[in-house]
Amino acid sequence: MRIKSTTALPLLAWAASLLTLFMPEAALATQGHGGREGVYVHQLSHIFFCISMGILIYWLKSRNLTREPGWRCVGISALLFILWSADAFTVHLLDEQLGLIDTQRIGAWRLRIDAADGYGWLGSLYYLTKLDHLFCVPALVFLYLGLRRLLMEAAA
Repeated sequence: MRIKSTTALPLLAWAASLLTLFMPEAALATQGHGGREGVYVHQLSHIFFCISMGILIYWLKSRNLTREPGWRCVGISALLFILWSADAFTVHLLDEQLGLIDTQRIGAWRLRIDAADGYGWLGSLYYLTKLDHLFCVPALVFLYLGLRRLLMEAAA
């Protein structure tokens, strides 16, 4: 039996997806940056992203597009992306640049966060800022909802 070339590619993609599902490797939530220059470039990208999202919000407001529900969702998404990027910038600053935070894994589910002497409050701030997905996930949801609304309006 010969498989048609039009069905072989989706079948291969499905098999590869299934294989990766049952043979996972460590999926780390954060990624280290190689050397100082990697951190600096990454930090600059967070600043650039915040500025870009700010320009998008300004553009939406100056053209009165925020009156439309789809564009309003995109604007909310941009605001949440600014908060996410500022949060991630702070985490990188504390974690990789200032050296005021030391983290140690204790077992599979526990993490010990130690702050430098006199900076005990940074431990709590670091913990809260590591929860950056609380900004990123809603930002993606609002972006999806806004784009879906705009697509439905364009089709109508």
